[in-house]
Amino acid sequence: MIKKRKVRKRELWMAVAAMMLVALLLSACGAAATPQPEESPAATELEGKIVIFHAGSLTVPMKALAEAFQALHPNVTFETEASGSNSAARKISELDREADVMMSADYTIIDKLLIPDWADWNIRFARNTMVIAYTGQSQHADEISAENWYEVLTRDGVIYGHADPDADPCGYRTLLVWQLAEKHYGVPGLYTTLDEHCPPRNVRPKSVELIALLETGDMDYAWEYRSVAVQHGLDFVELPDEINLSQVEHAEFYAEASVDIAGKEPNITMTIEGKPIVYGVTIPDVALSPDLALEFVKFLLGPEGQAIMEQQGQPPIVPPVADDKDALPAELEALVL
Repeated sequence: MIKKRKVRKRELWMAVAAMMLVALLLSACGAAATPQPEESPAATELEGKIVIFHAGSLTVPMKALAEAFQALHPNVTFETEASGSNSAARKISELDREADVMMSADYTIIDKLLIPDWADWNIRFARNTMVIAYTGQSQHADEISAENWYEVLTRDGVIYGHADPDADPCGYRTLLVWQLAEKHYGVPGLYTTLDEHCPPRNVRPKSVELIALLETGDMDYAWEYRSVAVQHGLDFVELPDEINLSQVEHAEFYAEASVDIAGKEPNITMTIEGKPIVYGVTIPDVALSPDLALEFVKFLLGPEGQAIMEQQGQPPIVPPVADDKDALPAELEALVL
């Protein structure tokens, strides 16, 4: 009996072992027969620093753009430098400064000062409007309007200022508006009168520097972009479309005004004609991080960047526009008109 029992136990173990072997073989065959998904290579994460020279009027939108871009790419850092657009371009062309992106409040500055020696292309991406900004403590704040602003500004004791025309497009656009106002309102000599009531001490390198003077009460009114006034919570006078440089429909009339400002070379001037306010962006040839710059420009021109510009009171151009699409990087061609 004992012998028989041992035989049965040995047979049982052999059967279990056989079953395990069959299961193991089936498992191996199944693994071999079923193709396993290949591991996709890890997406290359962007990292590094982007240096951006931009118009002073883009300071607030630029901060929002950088924060949104960094939310997607935490290993990217930004070094941004605000100035008048003319000054920003000259940092590259005259001072040999290196920038990865240049964003100008006047796209023609890129054409005139950077292309072809320092950049190859230019994309128009946003618009703006000229306004007169003020606060509740400004003299005659309770009565200034689109019909009487020039009469209010030229009253005794009223202080107003604008940006330097040689450094900041907002400065020469102010002078263009004054010329157009003389024609639009039919007031002979209005341009000269406005100019005489705004001495050099009321002029700053960039328009956003005037905001502090408004807030402290040292200045009553400042010529600004609408987006800047909105971003800083200022009151402002909405000027007629015929003179505020915002509408393509009035481009022919805008062109009747012109100012001369500092040109490409010392002692050389260039003439700026009135035209609708349009911002431009490019990647200079001296960019140290051109790949990162390209990714940022794609973000700026895409839906997220456009939404941020809209939120900041600065309407984007949708789609963005480039005159010479053949000069653009291939990655940008599909984004522009």
